[in-house]
Formats: sequence, structure tokens, C-alpha cells
Amino acid sequence: MVLEEYRVRFVRQGPEAIDPADLLILSPGVPPETPLFAAARAAGVPVIGDVEFASRFLRGRVLAVTGSNGKTTTTALCGHLLRAAGLPVRVGGNIGVALASFAEDTRDETWTVLELSSFQTEMLTTMRIHVGIALNVTPDHLDRHGSFEQYAAAKQRMFACQQPDDHAVLNHADPVTFGFARQTTARTRWFQTTGPLDQGFWLDGGMLVADGQAWMPAAEIPLRGVHNVENVLASGCAAALAGVPLDVARGAVKSFPGVEHRLEFVGCIGGVDYFNDSKATNVDATIKAIESFSGGLWIVLGGKDKGSDYTPLAPLLRARARAVLLIGAAAGRIRGDLETALAGAVPLHDCGDLATALRASHAAARPGDTVLLAPACASFDQFTSFEHRGRVFKDLVRQLEGPTQ
Repeated sequence: MVLEEYRVRFVRQGPEAIDPADLLILSPGVPPETPLFAAARAAGVPVIGDVEFASRFLRGRVLAVTGSNGKTTTTALCGHLLRAAGLPVRVGGNIGVALASFAEDTRDETWTVLELSSFQTEMLTTMRIHVGIALNVTPDHLDRHGSFEQYAAAKQRMFACQQPDDHAVLNHADPVTFGFARQTTARTRWFQTTGPLDQGFWLDGGMLVADGQAWMPAAEIPLRGVHNVENVLASGCAAALAGVPLDVARGAVKSFPGVEHRLEFVGCIGGVDYFNDSKATNVDATIKAIESFSGGLWIVLGGKDKGSDYTPLAPLLRARARAVLLIGAAAGRIRGDLETALAGAVPLHDCGDLATALRASHAAARPGDTVLLAPACASFDQFTSFEHRGRVFKDLVRQLEGPTQ
């Protein structure tokens, strides 16, 4: 291993790991409340997160995105908009490229665009974020954070680190992100799809508006769903704060290709469309996915449960689904929540795995229907990641007979 070449020791997690340490840097997957790290703090050993540590080597300015849903699309879109304006950009964080891998390569003119998860924001203490976006905060990762309040507080840490000259781009229509404005010294900028604002970016009928100025028709956005209109509004607002002209941003939005595993069209087989939204790893993300279709849905739900309540899915399933195909470890939990709520209005099929779910939907779906993978769960029961799950879904679709793109 490369680290061994630098004489980095590997030891088990235990007292011997902290006894000679000057500093402990946690991976986002390691809970900071672990007793070992409490003992380290008590012994005077600082404990910080990997993003916080890497930020100490960072130059230039930072645009960071957090929220329960839409982070990756918005992060990628912000990078796309800034590049369209000719700005030097590095994109990373929770989107798949560790900040530590490129922080030392940044320069004073660099914009570093980061997706930050709650596992990363909860450990921030001094990191300077010049433009911060909060898209939404809905229940997620409750198995890790213990309560919704703790989860929201982890997200809010990103804005507590900001300074008066920084900007907080917040969803005016989300009660939690709205509350972040009271907890930051940064200048607040708003966005929403639910009507006009005194200042900020909003949707007015079919037109996106930037501080009272018509910006672009919503019909020009190449992504499905009202939630993606929110993502574009937030990205446009942040990009404007970074110096991107509105006309440049409009052209860049129109050319944005989207992100893999986010409402990704896979193919059409026998008149049935197949969409991969493997990144829908919580209930709110699945609701947004379902809202992007008018009906005729065969929805694949299930995976590793994160302490979620699945009953909020019932009204939309009743209105738009032909059937629910249950997979993975959470299948029983989802059935328990939905069986009573749906009262037989939508069939619940226990499929076990993706291959069985795809065969079942392929046999029963009819032209005009849509098979949608939007599992509302983590992937770690049967897959190594949501990306792995999405790739398997796409491979299985392509194996079905007669696909046409």
C-alpha cells in the first residue's frame, strides 16, 4: 500500500490508536460520538473530520451544497455553470472525489465546489464556505444521528462556519432551511418554486425569475421534476454570486447532461420506459421521483432501512402506481408501513432482488407504463453503493429482450 511506503502504521481501533496521536481525523463513515473518540478529546487530542482537515490546505473560494436530496445534481450543475463562465473549478466532496485528494492543488483563483453530507458537515468547525446552499432537510440517516433534530443540526453546521461577507443560499419554502437564516452571520439569499420573493430566485408560472428579472423558461430545463427546478434555481443563484452572468448560466443549464442514477432514462422496451433513480435513498427523494411521473408506475422499493417511516409514500402510490416491487432487507418494514395505508389499492409484490423485480415488471407492464427504481433505502444490504445498485439495474434492463433506446 502507498501509505506503508510512508511508514504509516495500521492499528486496530482502540486505545493504542490514540495514545501517541496529536490529531485524529475521522472518515465520514465513523460516528464522532464513538466512546474511543470521546476518550481522545478528554485526553486533549483534537478530533476533526476529513473535510475540515483538508480545508486547511485549501486556497481560493468554496461553494458548498448540502441538503437531504438534490445535492449531487446541484453540485454538478454549479460546477458546470462556473466552468461555462471560464472560472477555474474543482468539484468534489461527497460527490465522489475527496477534498484531500486535490486541496493542495488549488490556487487563489480556484472555486472549489463541494457536495457535503451530514456526516461531513457535523464535523465542521473553521472551514470557510463563501457560498453555501441548503436545498432541503427531510428525515434521513436517523439510524446514525438518532433524531431528526440532530440530523438538521448537523446540516446547519455548514452555515455556522460562515462569515458576514459570505452568502447562504436557502430554500425559503423549507421550514428547516428557512430557520438556518437565524443561525448564520452570512448574507441570506432565497430560492423557491412556490411563488415570488422580495429577493432571490423563484419560479413564476413557467418562468424562472432572478431578483425580479425573467431568467429562463422552466421548459428549457433538461431534467425531470419540480425538484430539479429547485436545483436549478439554487444553482443559478449561487453561480450569480460567484460572478456568472445570467445569460451564460441559462445556456449552461440547457446543456447540462444530468447525473447518473438520478432519474436517469435507461431505455424503452415494448413501449415501457425504465428509469434509474438509485440515488433516491430516502422517502422524500422517492416522493420527488414519483411526482415526476403522471402515473402507470411499477416502483421498486427496498434496500437497507435507515429508520424511515414509509407511510408518506402511500397517497402518491395510490394515485400513480400500478404495483410496488419490494426488494432487500427493508421489504418487510415497507410492507408493514404500506399495507394498512394502501388498504389493497396497490399490490405489494415481494421480489427479494432486482432481477426478480425486473422480470415481474417486464411480464406485467403494458405500453405507456414506467418501471422506476426509486428505492427509498440505502443500498448496503445487497450492493456496495447506490451506484452499484444503479449499474445492476441498468444491466438487467439491457438484458431484457428487444431494448430500443
